[in-house]
Amino acid sequence: MNGYQITFFTQQDRRHHGKPLADWIVDLAQELGLPGATMIAASEGYGHHGRLHSVHFFELADQPLEIQMMVSVEDAERLFERLKSEKVHLFYVKSSVEFGTLGEPD
Repeated sequence: MNGYQITFFTQQDRRHHGKPLADWIVDLAQELGLPGATMIAASEGYGHHGRLHSVHFFELADQPLEIQMMVSVEDAERLFERLKSEKVHLFYVKSSVEFGTLGEPD
């Protein structure tokens, strides 16, 4: 199948509707019936402001997070329409990909 790999970048302390933004995005993907989403925690990184974001032993609030998903063209349109209607300010990368499943289900 052809579609997109979408990766969103955020931090642990960012919130939307009182919920951590990364969790909200994963829940939104499930609500929209998207085939899957994966949240990945990073130890550090920096963004367009040049400010270093990192995880500390006692404080996880500034920890960088990525949310990745593979979606069809139609699913990507629905996802971005919803994000725009929610007025979510979020950096993303959207790349054209071919994806599928190999082998027999478990």
